[in-house]
Amino acid sequence: MIAYVTLGSNDVPRAAAFYDPLLAVLGAKRQWESEQGIAWGTGPTEPSLGVMRPFDGQTASVGNGVMVSLAAPDHDSVNRIHALALQLGGQDEGAPGPRGGFFHAAYFRDLDGHKLMVCCPLQA
Repeated sequence: MIAYVTLGSNDVPRAAAFYDPLLAVLGAKRQWESEQGIAWGTGPTEPSLGVMRPFDGQTASVGNGVMVSLAAPDHDSVNRIHALALQLGGQDEGAPGPRGGFFHAAYFRDLDGHKLMVCCPLQA
């Protein structure tokens, strides 16, 4: 259902230094890049995540109530991604652990302030 999600950034190279190692844990790599931004994914028919300067030329800002959720294969990947996000300068928004009785998740904000969650099924 979702083709891609785009997050705005005022400093794409800085965002790339954050997302390159983080998304590599999930097997994602850069699928395309331009002067405007970069998109990462695991394959041409899979959903991707892009970081771009806004096309309207205005300053990028964080969407209140917006959160992107990344699917991880197992608890270890969730834990590793959360720890790596913090190591790379991200902000903790919720340590890894069970959520809602059905998944294992962790929350963080990227360098531009966007909220992300990484999760897997509780039984994974």
